[in-house]
Amino acid sequence: METTRQNKIARLLQKELGDIFQRQTQATRGVIVSVSTVRISPDLSVARGYLSVFPSERAEEIVKNINANVKSVRYELGTRVRHQLRIIPELKFFVDDSLDYAEHIDELLKK
Repeated sequence: METTRQNKIARLLQKELGDIFQRQTQATRGVIVSVSTVRISPDLSVARGYLSVFPSERAEEIVKNINANVKSVRYELGTRVRHQLRIIPELKFFVDDSLDYAEHIDELLKK
């Protein structure tokens, strides 16, 4: 069960990371990256971001690229939230495939 503070920080990180990825992917045509959920550890030191990528065929490649450049993403995040947070959490990103899973279930139910 997450505390109120964890929820507030997770929402702040989700909003700021979404904005960062939106600005970075404007240069890449045909790719949309959105942050569907952020979960933060109880000690506020690690944040796990779940990314929804369109088109989903390139999701693994894009998340791997983001994880390779996580230091620059963390620096950008730090410049944005430096007045709200004392310590910027370590970031880890994962593919959120819940929409693909729901689509797959719909296809199975239609048969």
